[in-house]
Amino acid sequence: MKVEKQNIDNNMENQTEDIEVMQHVTPDVIYQQDKAFIDIQVSTAKAFPRKVKRATDNAIAIVTLDMATAQSCTYSVPRAGKAITGPSVHLANILAQAWKNLRIESKVVDIDQTHVTSEAVCFDLESNYAVKFQVKRSIVGKTGRFSDDMITVTGNAANAIARRNAIFAIIPKPVLNKVYEAAKAAITGDTSDINKLVARRKQVFDRLQESLEVTEKEILGAIGKQALDYVTADDLVILIGIGTAIRDGDTTIEQAFKKEPAAALTLEDLQKLYDEKLPLLSKTEMESAKRIIENKEKDSYKKLHTLLTSKA
Repeated sequence: MKVEKQNIDNNMENQTEDIEVMQHVTPDVIYQQDKAFIDIQVSTAKAFPRKVKRATDNAIAIVTLDMATAQSCTYSVPRAGKAITGPSVHLANILAQAWKNLRIESKVVDIDQTHVTSEAVCFDLESNYAVKFQVKRSIVGKTGRFSDDMITVTGNAANAIARRNAIFAIIPKPVLNKVYEAAKAAITGDTSDINKLVARRKQVFDRLQESLEVTEKEILGAIGKQALDYVTADDLVILIGIGTAIRDGDTTIEQAFKKEPAAALTLEDLQKLYDEKLPLLSKTEMESAKRIIENKEKDSYKKLHTLLTSKA
């Protein structure tokens, strides 16, 4: 009998099952939890208020930390034949971190057949002041409605823009302007004399031509200038801002530089252009161009074409 009882006990142990207990959470419970969390944040903000000067100085220190950070703080997009320039999403995030005691949220609230709508809220926990912004972005291109992946990308971009607008509505304008001006000064560097301006101008144009594969003429057209000599330090800020806007998805290379889709390049066209521009090439450029043509490196045709057409 003892052996039989032991077997029965073992079987019962082996048949033990995990039971998952489902807990129903009502909207009122969620509301109370969120309210408690916000109350704690408000209490913390009141106990540790921001210091305006320290927050401003900290933001300036960050935006001028290096050239890449400074350049990310401005954007430029073409609108009605002009470049609209302003402080970027990246600068908004830097200011929000330095300003402290902010509660920020952004999310896509609607997607219809033609637009995605994003909404952002920025709440200053110290002053009990909050703002809400909505941003719409088109999800229809030349070939029709965007794919699901592109709609997601567009939604993320809209979230970032709505977040930027909400933050800038909370941060006092004098603080924003002071930090933004510091970023712009770091971008242009020392352009106190013509030689320094020319050197900085060359750096910006060379970087745009290499990274975006645009010509000098297309770059000049984006800022409404007829010749390189007329480009000012403020124009350089606009050009760098265009690069930031392209990376962030606010605009495209074609929109910013009115660049038409390039026709297929042939080896004969490149050879003819190479022969024409040969006297203007440096030794390194000449060797690189010669290698591309002789080896028929088709993946490098476009880059070589951009280089050759930039030589005037």
